[in-house]
Amino acid sequence: MKTCYFCQGEVVKKRIRHVHHWGDELVIFENVPSEVCTQCGEVYFSPEVLEMMDKATLGRTPPDKSVAVPVFSLP
Repeated sequence: MKTCYFCQGEVVKKRIRHVHHWGDELVIFENVPSEVCTQCGEVYFSPEVLEMMDKATLGRTPPDKSVAVPVFSLP
């Protein structure tokens, strides 16, 4: 069993949606292979997955789709 670095909870393999802020842009990755702590929710990515996300973020891979995102500013 893998354990979380932060809380020593159990870490399980899971596919997730990951939201990434890149400058002023918001990038959403879907179906991302990851490992997630069942106790605190900490997410871990493999080096290969991080490389794929880097390539996509830097514009080397076209997105599957685009979505409009509303932005709210609170006083």
